[in-house]
Order: sequence, then C-alpha cells, then structure tokens
Amino acid sequence: MGIHGLTSYVGEHSEFFVDLQLRNTDVIIDGNNLYHHLYFDSNLDIRHGGDYDSFTDITHQFFQSLAVCHIQPYVVLDGGNDASNKKCATLKERAQEKIQAAHSLSRGGGGNVLPLLVREVFKQILTELQVPFVQSFSEADRDIVSLANHLNCPVLTLDSDFCIFDLQSGYCPLNYFQWRNLCKCKDSQECYIPTRCFSLERFCRHFNMNKTLLPLFAVMSGNDYINLPAMEVFFSKIHFPIEKSQRKNRKHDRIQGLLNWLSRFADLSEAMGNVLEYFKKHEKESIRQLLSSFMEEYEPSNVNLKDFFQSGMYESEEMKKLKLPQWIETHLIKGQLAPFVSDALILRSTILPVQVENMQRDSAHSITLPIRQVIYWLLLNIAPNSFSPPLNKQPTSLPSVFYEFDRLQKSLKKSSVHVAELAQKFPDSRYALATLNEASIAERLLFLFEAFGVSACILEPVPCLLQLPMAVTCYWIQFSEPKVTLQHIKALLLGVTFGELDKMLHIPGKFREDQV
Repeated sequence: MGIHGLTSYVGEHSEFFVDLQLRNTDVIIDGNNLYHHLYFDSNLDIRHGGDYDSFTDITHQFFQSLAVCHIQPYVVLDGGNDASNKKCATLKERAQEKIQAAHSLSRGGGGNVLPLLVREVFKQILTELQVPFVQSFSEADRDIVSLANHLNCPVLTLDSDFCIFDLQSGYCPLNYFQWRNLCKCKDSQECYIPTRCFSLERFCRHFNMNKTLLPLFAVMSGNDYINLPAMEVFFSKIHFPIEKSQRKNRKHDRIQGLLNWLSRFADLSEAMGNVLEYFKKHEKESIRQLLSSFMEEYEPSNVNLKDFFQSGMYESEEMKKLKLPQWIETHLIKGQLAPFVSDALILRSTILPVQVENMQRDSAHSITLPIRQVIYWLLLNIAPNSFSPPLNKQPTSLPSVFYEFDRLQKSLKKSSVHVAELAQKFPDSRYALATLNEASIAERLLFLFEAFGVSACILEPVPCLLQLPMAVTCYWIQFSEPKVTLQHIKALLLGVTFGELDKMLHIPGKFREDQV
C-alpha cells in the first residue's frame, strides 16, 4: 500500500527511524492493515476458506501483548468509497488482480487472497476483548492522523503514506513491531514492545527539505490510487543525478532523485511553480489543479474520532450531506454495517470480494443475489412509499438500478440489479429504511424470513438460536448450483452440532455436568 517503493526505500535507511520501547501509551491502529498483516504474516490457510480459529488465537495474543505493556489500542477501520468514486478504476484493477491470484491458489499456485470473513471475525474479536474500534465513513487514513495528533500517540500500520503525514508522535511500521518478543525494562519489571518509529523530522533533515513539500512528492511519485500520466512528461524532461554505486532499484532512484530535486525549494509555492515549468502553457492550470486536488489527501480530516471514543458518535460532513437515518449512521460508525452498505447507498455500485473457488463455475456470490436485491431495495427505499435517486447523481438517473462487479470465470464483469419489482413484494411502509429499526422484533424476523423465501411457520418448532441457520440452509438448498446432496446436509449438521458443543465447553456458565 501507499507510495510505490517508499516502504523498501526508507527501510534501507535506519537513520530515518528511532528505536522505541513501547509501553504505557495509547496507540492508533490501522485496523485493515493489522488484520491483513496478522493473517498473511502467520501463514494461515488461504486456499480452503480460511483458518478463523488460528486467526482468532493470534489476534488474541496480539492484544494480550499490548495489555501486558499497558498499551491502550484504538482501532480505526476503513469505510466505503467517497461520493467522488475517484478510486473506482484502481479498485477494479485490484479486484482483477485478486481474481488471477485466486485462480492461481485454486490450482496449487501462489498468491494472496484474504478469506472473506477475516474482517468480520476481527470485529468480533475486538468486541469480545472490549478493544475500542470505529469505522470511518470512507478511507480511514486522514481520520487516523487526526486522532493520533489529538491523542499525541503513534500510529501502527504498514502504509508508506504515513511517511508523508505530519504525525506528532510518528508512525510505527508493523513489520518492526515485535509484539511476539516482549522485553523487560532494566530498572523495573515493566514490559515493553521493541519497535522502530519513522521520524518525519529525521527524514526531512536528511534531505534538508521543508516537510510541507512531502504531499507534492507523494502525488508526483504516485500511490495506490494516484497515477498521473502527466508526471511522466516531467520525469522524461528532468535528469536526477544518481551515483552509479547506488543504482540498485529504479523506483528508489526516482524517489531519491525527486526528494533531492524538491529540497532545492523553500516552500510549496516555489516547488509547484518549478514543476509547472516543465509543461506547456495551456496545460499548466489543469496540472496545478490536479496536483492540488490530490495533495488534499494528505491533510488531516476534520473528523474528530476522539468524540466517538468519548461519546459513541462523531460528526462527518460526508454523512451530513447524505441525510442518512440516524440509526444507519450509528451502525456504520460502529462497524455494525459493512462498507458494502455505504457503497451501495452512495454510489449504487459495489465490487463483490474475490475468493478462492472453481473459476469454471459461477461466482459463489451468485446464489445470494436475491438477498442483495432486497438489501438494495431497502437502501433505495429511504422514505416510505418513495424511491430516491443515487445520492451522488442527478434525479434524472435511473433510481431503481444498482450495479455490481463480480467474477465471471477469470474476469471482472459489471452487471445491473433491478429492484423496483420488490415494491410489490414488500408494499408495507414499515419496511422503509428510515423506520425499519422501529418495527418490532417479530416484524423484522418475518421480513428477514420472507427475504430468504422461508415461511415463518416452518421455523416455529426450531429453537430460536437455530432459526437463522435453518432459514439460511433452506435458502441454500433452494438456490444452490450444483444441487445440495445428503452428504452436504450431514456435514452441515455435524458442523452446527460441533459448534454448539464447543460453545458449551468453552464459554463459562454455558455448560453443566447435569446437562450431558
């Protein structure tokens, strides 16, 4: 993630880092980065649906290490895409790359594809351990910076964009965070985690550079979402002197050359003016606006997540503009609704996650299309008896169509999902999104079972705890392709039974000898 080549470049320069003995402090954790790092760094299963038990154990151990060292974590998760959808092209490219990786893994080859439920399991663990966490409305980086500076504590992530942000207490890369190797202080019995912290001051001092120039450096270098072809014009016209002995990596050459070149200028205005000199007169203003727009990505956000950790809510201008029902806002902020929901709500478009499966068959997401169709209808039906247009489009847009990007064999395919027909299936205004949370539990369950195409009377003899698994099983049997066999049913029943027994054995107070 982050600026191409920068993580490995700074990793070769120990003078950019400060050794820390981390203890007795707050720390802001980039949640998405952490669960990816813990899963892949632990070499857990990525071919057969995921090893969530082992992931749970490892995540428990991680937060236990923090607790032993009296480190208070605050976890921030990414939300959906913002209304501009400017990262759509990059996200589609990533999805296509993941499809190729999933295909390779399905045939015994290499690749990295995160199992589908890792994020949900991670949130369950945070809730169980009472680790405070929040979900940003869009990408979390800028919110993380604001929170870290409010609390004056370091950020834990593995994203080179954080080498650019002006963080008061620095950025600790996860690959240097030795949470498995706790040490004791010489003068006390307190434990600490050995780590290294990237120092913006040391970095800028090395190049004798004004730190306000770093966002311009980042945008010109390009990152996961910013790739300006116009910058190749600049790089083709300028010569960066690099010593021959240092020519090991072309990306590193460009990074070092650009940093040295920018360090000649006193401030951002002077540097920008000199960059624009390499473009034609009629191009200069559009290039200036483009660079300025992308540099805003490196400014701290106006969202104060500290409010959430104190009061359970925070204010977001993005959410205010959308005028979402309060309960939807709350559930998004608390991570109880996935970013998929905000993407569908704002953009009327979603990219379905890739998983390892038989690429010759339909995507496994195909079976749940009728359920997603109901979700889209709910999101569309914000007010009773009304359809609203896409929240980032003009009213002339078709309001009852959503778009999905999903795998078709080894390619990413866009398809449309029409939802207007569901108004006849669910005519009751109680199912309007704004008031759905006010419906009784019985009414909401009825709606849920109707969405699964299962009659509530069939589920009456089933214990409450198993009604949802039973409804899902009925739905699965009805729509599965290839068809479900008796062996599938037996395996599922065995799994459910084992799961309930495991709860009884491992959750205190849930099991007594007289219940055997």
